[in-house]
Parts: sequence; structure tokens; C-alpha cells
Amino acid sequence: MATILSVSGSPSATSRTARLLRHLDQRLTAQGHEVIPLNVRDLPADALLGADFRHPAIVRATALVDRADGVVVGTPVYKAAYSGLLKSLLDLLPQYALTGKTVLPLATGGSTAHVLAIDYALRPVLSSMGATHIVPGWFTLDKDITAGDDGTLTVAPGSAEALAQVTDQFSAALGGRTTVLAATG
Repeated sequence: MATILSVSGSPSATSRTARLLRHLDQRLTAQGHEVIPLNVRDLPADALLGADFRHPAIVRATALVDRADGVVVGTPVYKAAYSGLLKSLLDLLPQYALTGKTVLPLATGGSTAHVLAIDYALRPVLSSMGATHIVPGWFTLDKDITAGDDGTLTVAPGSAEALAQVTDQFSAALGGRTTVLAATG
């Protein structure tokens, strides 16, 4: 199956975005894909902000993008746009780093006023980076994501169903199975 890089652009250590991505990673793994998580917040700030293309962590992140068949890009929405942290990483990747890749854009936010951030802010950047196929993404309201103290994640039924559908479309575009075990849904 495909190798998928799952990128969280959230700066928060307790990020709903990152937890949601890791939840979807499990679904993609159950469909037979190799999923590699990347939390941009774990990359050195000095390398990101100083545009240090040669920093070993940036070189490794670039190699992960290059190796991937597909990329899931998740970001919280701030002021109707994707996170500045994600922007810092995208700026350090080669101009056409997503050429030949299938991409699934996802966003989280506090208000439906930000629902178009995927189409008007994130999708154009991904397209300019050469993404071969950007599947329909999904915006999830923060209130629909509940993280338990034990690390469990609960997604409101309507959002969970929509996320499963876009994740399965992404998997199918990569040539993966779209039927999963009930425990991973």
C-alpha cells in the first residue's frame, strides 16, 4: 500500500488537530497504509523561523515528504487561515515538493466562519507546490472533538462520518482498501 505522511501544523502540545490526525492515522493504517506522523511543533523553531534549509531536522522532514505517496495536512485555523507554523514548514520545502502526491487537507477551528480556510487559504498553496490530486478536505469544529484525560478521542457523530468519508476517499485515491474494522472507525 501507500506511504502517507500525516502532518500536524498545530503549535499546541494539547492540540485537537494533532489528536484528530492521529485518530485518522489509525484508520489509514487499518486500510493497509504505512502512516508516518509529523508534528511540525517538534521541529526546531530556530530552523523554521530562520529558514535553515540545511538544518538536519528540516532535511529529514523534506525527505519524509519526498518519500510519501500521500500527505494528510492538518491545521487549526487562526484568523481565517492555516497556522503560521505550518506556513513556516511549507516555505522550507522545495517549490514542487508535492508533485506526484495525493493530498488530504483538514482543518479545525472554533467557528463555522472559518470553514472556507481550506479552499481559500490552504488548497492554493498545496496546488502551487505541485500536488497531483487534492481530494476534498474537511473542516471540523473544535466543539466536535473531545479529548479524554486518558488519551481517547471522541468525534461528534456527524463529523466522524464526514471525516471517515474523506479519509476513505483519500485512501481509495492512493489505492487502499476502504473497509475497516469497526474498532478503528
